[in-house]
Amino acid sequence: MQYSFSEILNLNDRFRRNLINSVSGFKSVCLIGTVNNSGTTNLAIFSQILHIGANPPMLGILFRPDSVERHTLENIRQNGYFTINQIQESFYQQAHQTSARYPSNISEFEAVGLTPEFIMDVDVPFVKESEVKILLKSVDEQVIKINGTILLIGEIQELIIPDTSISDDGFIDLQKAGTITSAGLDAYYKTEKINRLSYAKVDLPVTVIL
Repeated sequence: MQYSFSEILNLNDRFRRNLINSVSGFKSVCLIGTVNNSGTTNLAIFSQILHIGANPPMLGILFRPDSVERHTLENIRQNGYFTINQIQESFYQQAHQTSARYPSNISEFEAVGLTPEFIMDVDVPFVKESEVKILLKSVDEQVIKINGTILLIGEIQELIIPDTSISDDGFIDLQKAGTITSAGLDAYYKTEKINRLSYAKVDLPVTVIL
């Protein structure tokens, strides 16, 4: 199949949404934990997470326009902190269920059967069942003018990673951690590493890193 710009715009809404959400390829998928001013914990699945920088360490999250209630975004604006928790196969269906539109006074942790874990001085929940967990502080927010989406940038405050999943050079083996990936809005995949490759230089061939 081949689609022009005008043909894409004329597609059925659901077909277009699935098409464009999956055409970018496999994506990271994580659970974001927050808490509101009333103390109610919130948990939501996100696949729009991207690396911003390593020094200082920052990640970005892309939110749809806040023309309707966005509990995760609202809670981050109120509290300033949030967690990102990678998803394993053992609870991916519960993670997916957090995308349902629960009211703000209902905790998705309780609704889907996952466990909030408070292990830092900052009062925001991690997902106990997750192997790789990140605490972040919101440091910037940018509106993408062309469509009104919001890029929120968080600075990493703490990392929790299994000892068996991190190599001597700092590389995190996500396969060992059991982290899954996603495509589109509702497809989940297990991963299989092919190889790590050496840093590319113009005068040297690429080699496999053991």
